[in-house]
Amino acid sequence: MNDSVRFEDKVVIVTGAGGGLGRAHALLFARHGAKVLVNDLGGSAQGEGANASAADRVVAEIREAGGIAEANHDSVTDGDKLVQNALDAFGRVDVVVNNAGILRDKTFHKMDDADWDLVYRVHVEGAYKVTRAAWPHLREQNYGRVIFTASTSGIYGNFGQSNYGMAKLGLYGLTRTLAIEGRKNNIFVNAIAPTGGTRMTEGLIPPQVFEQLKPELVSPLVVYLASEACQETSGLFEVGGGWMGKVRWERSLGAGFDPREGFSPEDVAAHWQQICDFQDAVHPNDNLEALKEMMANLQRYAV
Repeated sequence: MNDSVRFEDKVVIVTGAGGGLGRAHALLFARHGAKVLVNDLGGSAQGEGANASAADRVVAEIREAGGIAEANHDSVTDGDKLVQNALDAFGRVDVVVNNAGILRDKTFHKMDDADWDLVYRVHVEGAYKVTRAAWPHLREQNYGRVIFTASTSGIYGNFGQSNYGMAKLGLYGLTRTLAIEGRKNNIFVNAIAPTGGTRMTEGLIPPQVFEQLKPELVSPLVVYLASEACQETSGLFEVGGGWMGKVRWERSLGAGFDPREGFSPEDVAAHWQQICDFQDAVHPNDNLEALKEMMANLQRYAV
């Protein structure tokens, strides 16, 4: 173990930590010295029911190994209760890992409001509620790390997962904005898009591959991103099976038209190849960089 990444005197909240990725995160944080609030409502992968035993088992594992942990059984949509539990147990909050999630997969034409709303509430509203409750404490102590769990289904799309993909890419939008707002208070915010063999992916991944996608192969990235050693913020990382890589937006240089004279759909069609040509593509890091080509086009045709 690399002992340079340590969390003594740090308190980490991991949501959905009763199994799968969240359990692996919680155990590794504890091994690296963190006090861990293990949150899990104990519902099914479809968001139904509740059972306190999931979180309790992980806490028992951590304590048996000599670590420090408390169980929390609140829904992530009650984020204020969850964060208050951490404050009551440990006196502070330093890291929030938003991991809790469910699946309600259906093709879009078969999806009903309940499938859409529940996925939104757990993934987006839940992550918002927990992070929003922790945010004032992170700002006051001028230190914090927040990890959101996105998905390749949000980045690239996936059949039958319009609700899940919407929620997961939405969390990356939240990541980017909180990274900007949090930087002045030494709060760094990143997102991961993990692939792991968990109850949520069982049956979706070929069995021979599923066995190799151990959740423990994702957690080292999460623990590093949450550490003082890491100065990364606003990043998005795909991770799984022992591999990880950073993702960034890419945009073509596009085509410019005279804004004074206007242009037609036929003009768009005539320039379509240029609009979609990624040779010499750019990689904007923020809104100012994203506006560069548009502003250059306005200046080109300025009076």
